[in-house]
Parts: sequence; structure tokens; C-alpha cells
Amino acid sequence: MLELHSVTAGYDPRTPVVRGATLTVPPAGSVGLLGPSGCGKSTLARVAALLHRPDAGRVLVDGTEVRGWRHRAPRALRTSIGVVFQQPRLSADPRLRLADLIAEPLRATGRRDLVPERLAALVPAVGLTEDLLGRRPHEVSDGQLQRACLARALVLRPRWLICDEMTAMLDASTTAALVAAVETCRAETGAGLLAVGHDRVLLERWCDRTVEWADLTASPTESPADA
Repeated sequence: MLELHSVTAGYDPRTPVVRGATLTVPPAGSVGLLGPSGCGKSTLARVAALLHRPDAGRVLVDGTEVRGWRHRAPRALRTSIGVVFQQPRLSADPRLRLADLIAEPLRATGRRDLVPERLAALVPAVGLTEDLLGRRPHEVSDGQLQRACLARALVLRPRWLICDEMTAMLDASTTAALVAAVETCRAETGAGLLAVGHDRVLLERWCDRTVEWADLTASPTESPADA
């Protein structure tokens, strides 16, 4: 279970972006978080991904309460969560070829021996071709780069996947392909999914349950830093 209880978070404790949010994602389940741009849902997604320390509240991953955030979180917790962000060009190292981008989490966790096997499985699963793996981010389209970022999020076979506006910048065909890739991988691994977005139709078709931002928190505050 991925659990957020009464989470308050932001970038200035005096003006929180998220106030009192409670959200639960069940094992192997999928939850959509629906809300307008700027409402704070990306901040909450970063809290759920252990990338942003909340000002108040509790986060539990598989029953373990999170005490540290980012690099201070235990490796077992960090690697149990995969994240795909809205803007792939801001989340991808421009110096890395796509093959290295995808394999980066494996190398960072000392699992280099798994690189060939995981690349062979994930590259076709996300709709990439072998000829793209030697290119750098500036040499591929947004859709191709986002496919690589999805593969990177899945390469450690996380128990939880957080997709924060993953398809917001993409066309309908690429959106459908990425959602299908996520569901194929989830069917194989049993990963739970938190999908954040503002497209009601997409989230309701994709997820088991969709939660409205207005029903989730107490008086959310807009922030220009939040997507």
C-alpha cells in the first residue's frame, strides 16, 4: 500500500501548496489524481515519490513510514518507486545516450549485469527501436524521449509507479502507446499506479478509481512552481 495521510507540503511553510491531503493506492491498483494545472497535484506526486519532504503528515510505503527523503531515504524504499515526469527534457541528462539514460538506475544501484536483459525487454515494450538507443535527447522527439524516460522508471521493476502528467505534451497516438506500455509492465510486475493529470477521460479510462483534487485536500493553494 502507498499511503499519504494528512500531507501538507509546499516550498514555503507559510504558504503550503498542498493542505491535509490523504490518498491511498492499493497494491496492483491504479488511482488517477485529477485536478487543474497549478493546484498542487505535482507537489503531492513528488511527496509520494519521496522526492519532496512534506511539512506535515505521514507517508507509508508497504507499511513502512518514510523518515528520510531523496537520497536520505533507504535504498529499498527509493527503488520501490518509479517516476515519470511531465517534461522529459527537464528530467533527462542531455549528455546521455538513450541506452545509458534507461540503464542509469541499474548502474547507480550496482546492477550493471542486468542492463542487457532489461534493455532487451523494455526497449520494444515502450515502443523504441534499437537505432534510437545511441542518440542523445536533442536527437529524438519529445515522444521518443518520454518513452525512454518511462523505460528508465520501469527498469528497476518498481512496486509503485507515479506518472505525473506523463502524456500532457504528447499526441493521442503516443499517449495511447505509453499507457499501453505501462499497463503491460504492470500486468507483469503487479505494480501499483498513481496517475496524475487534468484529462478526465484519460484518467477514467486508465485507472480503477479517479480522485478529484477538490475532494482530496483542504483549500489547496496555487503555486507557480507547481505543474
